[in-house]
Amino acid sequence: MKVLIVEDETAAAENLAEMLNEIDPTIKVMGNTESVQQTVRWLQGNERPDLIFMDIHLSDGSSFAIFQQMEVDIPIIFTTAYDQYAIDAFKVNSIDYLLKPIKEQDLRQALLKFSKLNQQDTDQYLQFLKQLAVDKNYKSRLLIPNRDKLLPIEVKDVACFYSTNKNTEVYMKNGQHYPCTTTLDQLMSQLNPIEFTRANKQFIVAKSAITNITIWFDSRLLVNVGVEVPERIYVSKNRAAEFKAWIVK
Repeated sequence: MKVLIVEDETAAAENLAEMLNEIDPTIKVMGNTESVQQTVRWLQGNERPDLIFMDIHLSDGSSFAIFQQMEVDIPIIFTTAYDQYAIDAFKVNSIDYLLKPIKEQDLRQALLKFSKLNQQDTDQYLQFLKQLAVDKNYKSRLLIPNRDKLLPIEVKDVACFYSTNKNTEVYMKNGQHYPCTTTLDQLMSQLNPIEFTRANKQFIVAKSAITNITIWFDSRLLVNVGVEVPERIYVSKNRAAEFKAWIVK
């Protein structure tokens, strides 16, 4: 069996590959992609795997954005660190989902379930995935706590989100900023990946707020979102090409 691992955490991807090898040494891991755009390119340019293990939260957005950009006719087992994403629809319709940290026994059961699927089961599941992509509604407004009130803000007015030490802040295009109770991972599942992307572990940036990009001496990108932020926004060398492709999309 040939599998693709879609996972933006290196340790998690390596751990999954090791467990797969221990369970069945004949399983071949064809590759590991870390983002929506990288996964789309990989699927379009490589031999078709038999099965995909896919994290719901990727470095540049929700994995459901993949299904909006291309038709995927490959069975998928989802992985997630967030129990709320193992929604009833997954329990009813999915081949399986695995909650992180993945346990070997759960992985064995998921592989066994996959092995028992007939073509009709697979077709029904793939149709379910297509519908999820169609039905996905991204946030146009967010509620932000501001002292003793909740402040509704328009997503189109956001320049970026910044997180450090488990605290998140939203920076508006007018220069104001507010604390935000939602993590960057959770925000990326709520925001349109065409308009927002994860620049790095600290920042989600809005495409419409980017005023210029500087190519740094080590091939990193320095991103300016037009407002003052607590630290410089760098995009790593490994993600630079992908980020530039997102900008012009």
